[in-house]
Amino acid sequence: MASVGATPGRTPQGPGPREASASFPSPAPVPEPREAEEEDEEEPAEIHLCVLWSSGYLGIAYYDTSDSTIYFMPDAPDHESLQLLQRVLDEIDPQSVVTSAKQDENMTRFLGKLASQEHREPKRPEIILLPSVDFGLEISKQRLLSGNYSFIPDSMTATEKILFLSSIIPFDCLLTVRALGGLLKFLGRRRIGVELEDYNVSIPILGFKKFALTHLVSIDQDTYSVLQIFKSEPHPSVYKVASGLKEGLSLFGILNRCRCKWGEKLLRLWFTRPTQDLEELNSRLDVIQFFLLPQNLDMAQMLHRLLGHIKNVPLILKRMKLSHTKVSDWQVLYKTVYSALGLRDACRSLPQSIQLFRDIAQEFSDDLHHIASLIGKVVDFEGSLAENRFTVLPNIDPEIDEKKRRLTGLPSFLTEVARKELENLDPRIPSCSVIYIPLIGFLLCIPRLPSMVETSDFEIEGLDFMFLSEEKLHYRSARTKELDALLGDLHCDIRDQETLLMYQLQCQVLARAAVLTQVLDLASRLDVLLALASAARDYGYSRPRYSPRLLGVRIQNGRHPLMELCARTFVPNSAECGGYKGRVKVITGPNSSGKSIYLKQVGLITFMALVGSFVPAEEAEIGAVDAIFTRIHSCESISLGLSTFMIDLNQQVAKAVNNATERSLVLIDEFGKGTNTVCEGVANASHASHTAAQAGLPEKLVARGKEVSDLICSGKPIKPVKELLKEKQMENCQMLVDKFLKLDLEDPSLDLDIFMRQEVLPAAATVL
Repeated sequence: MASVGATPGRTPQGPGPREASASFPSPAPVPEPREAEEEDEEEPAEIHLCVLWSSGYLGIAYYDTSDSTIYFMPDAPDHESLQLLQRVLDEIDPQSVVTSAKQDENMTRFLGKLASQEHREPKRPEIILLPSVDFGLEISKQRLLSGNYSFIPDSMTATEKILFLSSIIPFDCLLTVRALGGLLKFLGRRRIGVELEDYNVSIPILGFKKFALTHLVSIDQDTYSVLQIFKSEPHPSVYKVASGLKEGLSLFGILNRCRCKWGEKLLRLWFTRPTQDLEELNSRLDVIQFFLLPQNLDMAQMLHRLLGHIKNVPLILKRMKLSHTKVSDWQVLYKTVYSALGLRDACRSLPQSIQLFRDIAQEFSDDLHHIASLIGKVVDFEGSLAENRFTVLPNIDPEIDEKKRRLTGLPSFLTEVARKELENLDPRIPSCSVIYIPLIGFLLCIPRLPSMVETSDFEIEGLDFMFLSEEKLHYRSARTKELDALLGDLHCDIRDQETLLMYQLQCQVLARAAVLTQVLDLASRLDVLLALASAARDYGYSRPRYSPRLLGVRIQNGRHPLMELCARTFVPNSAECGGYKGRVKVITGPNSSGKSIYLKQVGLITFMALVGSFVPAEEAEIGAVDAIFTRIHSCESISLGLSTFMIDLNQQVAKAVNNATERSLVLIDEFGKGTNTVCEGVANASHASHTAAQAGLPEKLVARGKEVSDLICSGKPIKPVKELLKEKQMENCQMLVDKFLKLDLEDPSLDLDIFMRQEVLPAAATVL
């Protein structure tokens, strides 16, 4: 408050100075700037999935509120049991599943089973049936083409928009297009993400992305659990209760050294999608191997620091789309973009033979520099934090600068106005001030005198009484009215003009949203691979090799990645199955000798190799693995009314037998342990074939088991199945031919006698 003394006068209390002053309302306390991690907090993510099933094909699309992106899977074939759909649901865990009310019996049966799954956490998805007309092909195309998408520049014509969307969305996949159309209908009806906004505010959609489940290695939830790939535990902090769970001692927990949340999210996605795509796996391993070189350690640490500033860009873009941008969003976005430019410059100095470095160097375009330059030149970060609203720097808008200068000079000017007002007031009034209140204007403020008891006592000639607040009377005078007309509502004018500039800046950023999305994709990939490289360096992991023709795995001095961190000493163990070493291994030994750890070790090393990580072994050669099945931990349940043995047989072993192929890794630990004696004595028959049939094992397997049992009882020899024997012989012959063709006959060190003894004769014995 600015104030000056005035000519002394008399008051009922005695002589004293009369004061005239000018003041503004004290601004609200400015909170301390929050840490970047707090600024990056996400709203609880919701996933809404739409699916259509027709003629043996699936069309799937889903909307993820965490990044305001629609993901779609091009039309894909699926079994009548809808195994692919179940895999998608297990992976993304949607809050709702939208489909057509007109469905065949397979989908009806599947949805009924899904709705009854009480074990799904945190709750079963909501099943939503829309009229089949909402999934019409033409209406779906119309919805897609007429959508309001922030990633499409306003300057595009209607034709250009159609061509642009056609390059992203596969309009030739009819089921996918219909699923996308149905999803848009559902989102618009439920107002997902904009429930409290005006109806003319559209659902924020920041992009369309394709996802595919081809080349995936099949792993069920039991396997993830028993191998401790993931392990969730209640969070110990009372302040984190809303976030639910934290990661316990697990493979994901020890490998997750990501610096940004989107890197962590991508690592979790890789863990849920182990792949057989050797090109993709080797591209990941190439990056890890590069950063493990001692001379590249400093570069890895610098990139890791830059990645710490890559924040939640989709959330900021969503707020911009809805005009809900926070003050902190601009600073976070500014740091993110400049860090991305640092990543680009660093990757341009790295070997361009590595695909990821080349992609970052090329895809991080000059649009990033444009965004950073605009934000840096326009946004007044200190002023925005001080006033808790968007403010601009000087020399951006001359009109705003002039109004701010006038606003800055107001205190001294208003003090002079208050002095003149005091000269015309009753001598009993000791002081007065002229204040400015946004949206109300300029007012004359005087203290309440003891004689002013009733409302009628507040009336003063020549002044218009406005209100009483904190024992001070507020009036409009002729001079304050002149000030309103002369100066106007400066605060609101400045705020409005700066808000308009903020909107224009938002439009500039949203027009370049595509490059920001690309930054997030590539930066998160780099973050994951740096994290895996860091773990490999600290834990002494090595690079695995992949052999597509090998039906099995070969591990030299392997270690359990979790157990070796918990035990004082750990003895490495080798494993080799497949080829001439046999494909079935039976492990025996006393209690607590480590049989279960050994089994899990083989599974974990294989899994790590299939996500593109280095592995805890001196050497590892991974064959063509298409699935990992386990029967290690019994899932007991009183509500099922079944014995532990029957649960194992139904839920785990039957699943492996029915779905495993010659390329699957199956780990079984003490199967049948849950069977107890019914009475003493000897049973005449085990009824094993009947029990196996009830548990859902294949008919051919049951018949073969009964045949072998009868042969044993009659004392007759057991002969192999001719068809299987022939296939095995052909496989061995093919492997032998492949090895021979790889020989360098001109190599002087080649000894054909050794090759004959070690390779040809053992193979010939198996054929004969």
